[in-house]
Parts: sequence; structure tokens; C-alpha cells
Amino acid sequence: MTHPVDVHVGKRVRHRRWLIGMTQQQLAEQVGIKFQQIQKYETGANRVSASRLWDIAEALDVPVSFFFEGLEESEKVAAEKSSVPADLMGDKEALDLVRSYYAIPENQRRRLFELARVLSDVA
Repeated sequence: MTHPVDVHVGKRVRHRRWLIGMTQQQLAEQVGIKFQQIQKYETGANRVSASRLWDIAEALDVPVSFFFEGLEESEKVAAEKSSVPADLMGDKEALDLVRSYYAIPENQRRRLFELARVLSDVA
């Protein structure tokens, strides 16, 4: 059975990897393991050892503490059962949307934001 901390760390690995546009294969090569192991880490199926987490943090250019950020908040959000998924930024579609959003020029982005806000109020 997976431990919630292992799942959270795995989601943070996936989140950071997607944000910088790195594939599982590329991360695995930098860390010196097979990409299947990265898959297992990202799902929380396998625990990441301290030394491996250190290597992954270096490959993803973040401090080790990055992988534990939001741990308490994600548990609170899950407990509240909000309409927004607890792992919103762990969702590939959501990350693609965020990347696309920030690729839009700022003045158009503001208009798009206001449109989205109005549409969500109507729904």
C-alpha cells in the first residue's frame, strides 16, 4: 500500500519535471536509472531514497525541500473535498493549460482571465 507522503513526493517530482519540459527518460538518464523507476516514483508505488531524492532534486534544479512543500495543505484540501482536485498541478492537462496561459501576451492574458472568471460565475 502506498504511503501518502510517497504519493505527494512523486507528484511533486512529476510536477517539476513537467514544468521544465523534461521527459521521464531524460530525468532517468540524468539520475542514472531506468525510466520505469521514475514512473514508480511519480505514482508513489516505490519510495524514493534520500540519496536518490538528492540526485533528482539536482537534476530538476530544486532543493530537496521542494518535494515536501504543500504536504500539509494537500491533506487539508483533500479533507475539505473542494470542487478543485487536490493535486491540480499534478494534472498534465492543467499544467499544459498554465504553460499556454503564460505564453499569451500579458494584456490578452488579463482579458482571458476576466472571461474565465465571468464564465465560472455563470456556471
